[in-house]
Amino acid sequence: MTRAPRARVRFNGAQVLGRAREGALRGLLLGAEHLLAESRAEVPIDEGTLERSGATSVDEANLVAGVSYDTPYAARVHEDMSARHSPGRKAKFLEDPAHREAGTVGEIIAAEVRRSLRG
Repeated sequence: MTRAPRARVRFNGAQVLGRAREGALRGLLLGAEHLLAESRAEVPIDEGTLERSGATSVDEANLVAGVSYDTPYAARVHEDMSARHSPGRKAKFLEDPAHREAGTVGEIIAAEVRRSLRG
């Protein structure tokens, strides 16, 4: 009678979770930067102040990323559907790309998590 070969597996859950979290944070930042780039292609331009005010942020504690435009008139320009803009520039310059690019942003985050778990 032969014995089945034995294998010993050690799972270091804390290390795996730590690496996955690092990958998620990196993915959130890259995803937010992707969204910012996409929205900058649509943001109305007068002097470029609104476009230059675009920024990304990541809340590491809650694993949340954000894209924002920081001028006193950013929200008004974003919501004013009756305003006329240069070709290719429009209201909803952040909301529309956010909806359109949601899948891509998710793929970016997933790829970074996978990459962090390989190494």
